[in-house]
Amino acid sequence: MARRRISPGEGRRALAAWQGGQAQPAQVRTAVRYTLEELAERVPGTSVEVRVPPAGVVQVIEGPRHTRGTPPNVVETDQDTWLRLVTGDLTWTQALAAGTVAASGQRADLDAVLPLFVR
Repeated sequence: MARRRISPGEGRRALAAWQGGQAQPAQVRTAVRYTLEELAERVPGTSVEVRVPPAGVVQVIEGPRHTRGTPPNVVETDQDTWLRLVTGDLTWTQALAAGTVAASGQRADLDAVLPLFVR
């Protein structure tokens, strides 16, 4: 299980502030970190690295463990796109088509695990 750094209450408040269009930059980072922690808790593993710079990175989904160098399965996106994906405001397919998500590797497909929260 992933170690939580953001309390669920703090994370939900930050996510709600982002959804309401009222989030300050620190709250956006908190919302991203909270949702990355939530993803790691729901789909634990080490085969896919999800990067949302500058807020955070997490490894998820069971499979081969990666320990050195560039991981073979990487998902990277910006904070706004990530939060839209986890809240259901944007689908995985839409993000890929728009080029707002970079996904490399056979396992780098989060369509089956997103969204995490739906309004």
